Amino acid sequence: MEYVLEAKNLCKYFKFGLRSIAVEALKNVSFSVPKGCIFGLLGANGAGKSTAIKILLGLLKQNSGSVEIFSSKLSSAVKRRMGYLPETPNFYGFLTGLELVSFYARLCGLSGKEAHMRASDALALVGLSDAANRRVSLYSKGMQQRAGLAQAIVHDPELLVLDEPASGLDPVGMADMADIILELKRRGKTILLSSHMLAEVEKLCDEVCILSRGQVAAMGSLDALLNKPDSAVLGISGVSAQNVEKIERYAESLGAKIDEARTGRESLSEFFKSVSKR
Repeated sequence: MEYVLEAKNLCKYFKFGLRSIAVEALKNVSFSVPKGCIFGLLGANGAGKSTAIKILLGLLKQNSGSVEIFSSKLSSAVKRRMGYLPETPNFYGFLTGLELVSFYARLCGLSGKEAHMRASDALALVGLSDAANRRVSLYSKGMQQRAGLAQAIVHDPELLVLDEPASGLDPVGMADMADIILELKRRGKTILLSSHMLAEVEKLCDEVCILSRGQVAAMGSLDALLNKPDSAVLGISGVSAQNVEKIERYAESLGAKIDEARTGRESLSEFFKSVSKR
């Protein structure tokens, strides 16, 4: 298997106070991100996610351990193959969305004409074409988040690091963001995703690494982590309440235990999405 990113035994501590007391943020954290995968980096607040991401981007230096991206140490050439969306992007509000994303495209080395074209395409992908000529200061929080994703993808990077990409989005916006991320995967991008939205993570990610108190608590494919070999979930339609009781009795005769029997229902996010688009 080909890995785009490999972190090995990352350790990071910070010193606080007059006595320089060391607080460990990461303790021998290792994980690998396969090419073409959506990889979730999860954990509660303070678990070490942001520290790990900053080390991967070269914004922090680890105390020990190593990071390889595209089988190389982090360098300017490697960074040009990466895109990054921070949790709280802070943009120049006097620029329009098109000017903003074009500006970032120029920073990535694109020429003026190509930067303008790529910026238009990126804004279209994230659903901001209609607001491309509006000042960013007039954007809502969700629109700024979309603009942040546009600047992260404008130079067509191979690896995307997305820190809370659904932050500030309403349920429809979250669903649209998930669709955009899946489209980016379809286009061959490798995506490292940090998020608190576990329902979205479950929908999007192929593999996850869960951090707890600076250490890896669990890691692997979602199927391997979440499947329960000794249980099964059956969805049965067109069954009366009377027949449900018969099915329960038959299952019990086979030695199975019925943990739950209830009327089928769709998820709130799917229902919200359907009624909001009527």
